[in-house]
Parts: sequence; structure tokens; C-alpha cells
Amino acid sequence: MDSTLSDIDAVFLDLDGTIYLGGELIEGAEDFLQRCRDQGVQRYFLSNNSSKSVTQYLSKLHALGLEASEEDVLLSTHDLLAWLSENNVTKTWMVGTEGMRSMLEEQGIATSSSDPEYVVLGYDTELTYDKIAQASIHMHAGVPLVASHPDMVCPSPDGGLPDVGAYLAMFKATTGVDPEHITGKPNAGMILHKIEALGLRPERCAMVGDRLYTDMAMASRAGVVGVLVLSGEATRADVDALPPNAEQRPTVIVNSVDELLR
Repeated sequence: MDSTLSDIDAVFLDLDGTIYLGGELIEGAEDFLQRCRDQGVQRYFLSNNSSKSVTQYLSKLHALGLEASEEDVLLSTHDLLAWLSENNVTKTWMVGTEGMRSMLEEQGIATSSSDPEYVVLGYDTELTYDKIAQASIHMHAGVPLVASHPDMVCPSPDGGLPDVGAYLAMFKATTGVDPEHITGKPNAGMILHKIEALGLRPERCAMVGDRLYTDMAMASRAGVVGVLVLSGEATRADVDALPPNAEQRPTVIVNSVDELLR
């Protein structure tokens, strides 16, 4: 497999660091998406960033001039909701944004319970001391923790910003508690559920992203082609430092999506 992605029926595209960086499209991203349309390659947008709801993501994509519908957007929050449902969890104390809160509460999950079954941690760009203090109190009382994704940093034009992984380190230092479960990438189910629903074969799908420990690890676990773009977090040096059989090793490496499907 090379950057032409021949014999690929669908691409799953990370957003931050892959399609855009901050509020700007990565150069060539729009032309790449047009090539997807021209070549009949289905494309879906996939993000571990749980700070926004699907509606907010669609607003951002549309503002950047990109076509997308609700069915095109897959978030770690969807994976989190599936896990909460499977475990019959309806009462939580959530450390997350209003966008994430709306997605949970639409599914009947309380997010500010005084008697929570779980502390739920998302990428909270609206973080307050009260949220983290109350979460710590609950964890000291034995309430388990679940997190939406493991990313340490969120890419930005000015460098990596603290993400869920950094918050987890803070809670570990404060309470000694590790999360019972972490949803989102690199869990294979985040992508396989959609592939199965589409009736596609994993080996004819590609995951395109900028992170080794989430995007590329998930690609390996799901049996899809892993395409690493160097427009976000990972570098060639990071790839060179991997052990030979590491699950994070990509199949294809390109500077950006601008090099794909040519």
C-alpha cells in the first residue's frame, strides 16, 4: 500500500492535526476531500476530542467550507456513550464541556449527580476548580473513573495543549485513582462499528491521523490501513523510535493529506 490508497473503499479521517489545525484547514485538505468524491472513496471524520458535540463539529466543518452530515462524524463521546449504556450507567459526575454534557443528557445520563456511579472525564476546555475538586471528592469516596480518550495533548498552531491524558495525570497525583476504562481511539470498536454497519471489509479501509498511540494503534487493532500524516503531533523520529513490530507503526507515511489519492 502506498499514498495512492488504491483498493481503499473508505477513509476515516482524524480532524485535529489532520484536516485542520486550530481554526485553519491544513493546506491541500479541501482538494483531498474532492479527490475522495471524484474517486468514489467514502470519507468519515473521526475525533477523540470530546470537547464538542456533533452539532458543534458540523458547525466548524461547515464554517471551514467542508461538506458533512451528522452521520459523517464519529466521536470518542459516541464510544463513551456506548460503554455507559453497556454498563447500565445513568448517574455520573462529569468533568467536560457543555457540548459533551448535551450529548450525555440527550441519552438520559445525569451529569451532575450527587450520588454518581462514575466520574466521567472528557476534554474539558471549560474546566473549573469546582468540577475537578468535586470529582476528586467522589473518587476519594470510591467512585470509579472513566475517560473519553487517552490523548495527552490537543494539537494547536502554538503547540500541544493539555488534553484528557494530562487531566488523568492530575487526578492520579491527587487521588491515586486510575481510570477503570478509557474509551475512544485506540479502541478498535470506535471504527469497526461503522465499518460493519457500512458492510465494508476492514482491509479495504484506511485510518488517516497524526498520532501513533491512538490513530495508528487503532488502525492495527482494527485491521485497517494506517496512514500517518506528519502535519500534527507525530514525527518521523517518533516512528523510527518504535520497536519493529509495534502496533503503532503506520503502513503509509505522508507529510499531509495533500499527498493522498494522487
